[in-house]
Amino acid sequence: MRYLLFALALGMFPTLGFGFDVDQRRQFPAEAGSQVLKVISTADLDLFAGVIEAFQRQNPSVSVDYFEVSSTELVKALVDEGAQFDLAVSSAMDLQTKLANDGMALPFRSEFTAQLPDWAHWQDLVFAFTQEPAALVFSARDFDGQSVPRTRQELIAFMRSHPMQFKNRVGTYDIRSSGLGYLFATQDARTSETYWRLAEVMGNMNAQLYCCSGKMIEDVGSGKLAFAYNVLGSYAAAQTNNQDDIIIVEPSDFTTLMLRSALIPKNAKQPQLAGLFIDHLLSFSLEAGKAGDFPFPTLQRDVLEQETALRPIRLGPGLMVYLDRLKRKNFLKAWENAILQKP
Repeated sequence: MRYLLFALALGMFPTLGFGFDVDQRRQFPAEAGSQVLKVISTADLDLFAGVIEAFQRQNPSVSVDYFEVSSTELVKALVDEGAQFDLAVSSAMDLQTKLANDGMALPFRSEFTAQLPDWAHWQDLVFAFTQEPAALVFSARDFDGQSVPRTRQELIAFMRSHPMQFKNRVGTYDIRSSGLGYLFATQDARTSETYWRLAEVMGNMNAQLYCCSGKMIEDVGSGKLAFAYNVLGSYAAAQTNNQDDIIIVEPSDFTTLMLRSALIPKNAKQPQLAGLFIDHLLSFSLEAGKAGDFPFPTLQRDVLEQETALRPIRLGPGLMVYLDRLKRKNFLKAWENAILQKP
């Protein structure tokens, strides 16, 4: 009952007392003891709850106070507000790297971090623990009896030949406000010029813009959208209530893999507990037999060696190129010209 009342109170006043927007907040009380680990994260609370509960089974004296926020609000909380958190988890790899580069993270080393491939960590500060594809998600009813496009070129051709089917029914990120959307867009543009042709065609269809994957997936499942572009495949696969209504495709020309990452903020009060939680996250990828209990795709080097279309985004300073103010301004202008059809 005490937990229920606490959750209800947080649901009614999610941003009370904070200088940043909180989507959801939940406290996971410990069975005994008073240690508290404060986590700020972009990961969907419903998906991440099981990961926290598994950690508490191994560490029963640790309570967890979990804040779900957008990637931009996470940066605002840590940088602008100076909010105290012990662990920061984000899908926006570029923003995580910049936090570390700007001196906002504490170093951490363990037997688990030592096993990570070079592309999955940076300077003992940022640690990847998933590899999640940017997928295409189609409405099954729109493609009943038809083959779905499996490359960006096929998608462009299909939209051009079926304009009425797609008009006002294409979804993608609003990269002006979505950190993950901006990361995916810049990586697409670096990988292939096809991205800009696709963006222009989606703009011609009056693409609907979203903050996050969850709502896009919901609208595809309901038939409001015919398809959504660059949706987190892990979130789409987790939508068990509408799996018959959606078709998930990892593009065969190339599939961008986002590496969800964790860091310990410099003002953490419990850096040792945060390190334990990082090891807990990494254990699902590095310990045999644990991947099946994890709600996200784990790090899999062997899969990357076999599937050449999979393109993991490497953690490192290269991610900060498009965070430069002038480069970001120019990229957003080009994107607005394509998607919003602004002159």
